[in-house]
Amino acid sequence: MKSAAGSPDHISIMDTTLRDGEQTPDVSYTPAEKLQLARLLLLDLEVDRIEIASTRVSEGEHEAARAITDWARRARVIQRVEMLGYCDGQASVDWIAGAGGKVLNLLTKGSERHCRTQLGLSPEEHRARVEKTIRYARRKRFSVNVYLEDWSNGVRESFDYVFAMVQRLRELRVARIYLPDTLGILSPAGVTRYIGLMVETWPNVDFEYHGHNDYGLATANCLAAVQAGARGVHTSVNAMGERAGNSSLSEVVAAIHDHTDKRTGQNENRLNAAARLVETFSGKDLAANAPIVGRDVFTQTAGIHADGDAKGDLYASRLAPARFGRARRYALGKLSGKASLDHNLANLGIELPAADREVVLKRIIELGDKKHVVSPEDLPYIIADVLKTPEDQLLRVEHYRVGVASDEAPYAAVTLAYRGNIEKAEASGDGGYDAFMNALGKAAKAFDLEIPKLDDFKVRIPPGGRTGALVETQVTWRREIPTPGRRANQSETFSTIGVDSDQMAAAVIATEKMLNAIAGRAESKSGKRTGRTKRVARKPTAGKKA
Repeated sequence: MKSAAGSPDHISIMDTTLRDGEQTPDVSYTPAEKLQLARLLLLDLEVDRIEIASTRVSEGEHEAARAITDWARRARVIQRVEMLGYCDGQASVDWIAGAGGKVLNLLTKGSERHCRTQLGLSPEEHRARVEKTIRYARRKRFSVNVYLEDWSNGVRESFDYVFAMVQRLRELRVARIYLPDTLGILSPAGVTRYIGLMVETWPNVDFEYHGHNDYGLATANCLAAVQAGARGVHTSVNAMGERAGNSSLSEVVAAIHDHTDKRTGQNENRLNAAARLVETFSGKDLAANAPIVGRDVFTQTAGIHADGDAKGDLYASRLAPARFGRARRYALGKLSGKASLDHNLANLGIELPAADREVVLKRIIELGDKKHVVSPEDLPYIIADVLKTPEDQLLRVEHYRVGVASDEAPYAAVTLAYRGNIEKAEASGDGGYDAFMNALGKAAKAFDLEIPKLDDFKVRIPPGGRTGALVETQVTWRREIPTPGRRANQSETFSTIGVDSDQMAAAVIATEKMLNAIAGRAESKSGKRTGRTKRVARKPTAGKKA
């Protein structure tokens, strides 16, 4: 259940995918991409606020900010759009004003060491610059939030410095104070202690925690911050950000909902859509096992887990896939059991006798041992393959040889067997498979079989596969169907699949299945066996393939 902003149990989410998240190495969004992400974050995911830019970066950054603020003003969400600025008097404020913004997130130093070493200023001089910038922003009718950069070090090493800065910010009546663990150095115990200290010292100040994931503790630290009294946390879609990244939006939202008595306003079933869009725009692949949004996180692999789910959702938790707009999947491979297969068959609407299920499962496990990933979409092909009895296999490619050389036209020789009859043929072509198909067409013609046209040819090799990895070839065929009384024939398509460690062999297997399909249809239509009874021999060939 969502909470309304301003209610006692509400935790505010400020998402910085478009600002801090863009500090991910090799990531730069176009203005159009930034606008699309801003819309998704504010309207679909319903995050409370977004941070979209740093001031004075580039003309492209200014253009993107202007596009977002133009849209946000029309959508009446302009106060939920924030930009990072610096203690530079008027420059950052004027930049934001020129970009159409109304909210300044002012970057100040949260540790005395940063203040003196990086800025070369005394704490008093830095506070004076902070005040000057804030007062100018107020004259421009800006709302102002303040970052205390390196706060996690400052609160431990120089609390007097932090105390003086916060006191001045209270006097200046800033809206919120952001507490960054800039280098991701805190543990949950540290966050609890230091956020607790800030909240206890200034109970009426809106503190928000800004975490980084250098130790892999960002989500746990956000939970600790919420439980210690922080009124908001900062996130990034897919944990995008510098070094190990920021706090993951999807993880933080789910964890707050499931492990605290607080609520956010986020639309959980749009988290996956946001993850996919950021993955596409950023070019950064999301880990398959990333919590909530990873490709594999709602996939059960072990057969015992599938069995437990079938008998009473024994392996389900509060992280139900439907909650996030996803579905439970059951992997098919060497660890599959009967329950995994049954789940997938049920989803496809396929019913098989127990004996046939055993044969199909055996084939799936064999493929799994060869590192082949069997998807639910592959099941109909596997079923058609392994349940074909010898009597049903009317036609077989007994032998074939394919030759390809740099200075010769591709060449193929084929030996085709059909109900005890043998036909051999040779041909050349534009490529190895084209030559094979030309030879096959000659041989099939002798059996009165018309080869359908090739409509599509797909090859799938597992990512990172070795040269001997399993290859799956799927061929789609188009055949013309005579239509009496009409001007034009109708056409239909059907697909066959072949699996082998050799790409040509996989294509031949798929083609052989096509031949059996058309031969079976021909015999079924005529009510009798087709094919010649006379044996014809052409130039003999040796071996299987070259």
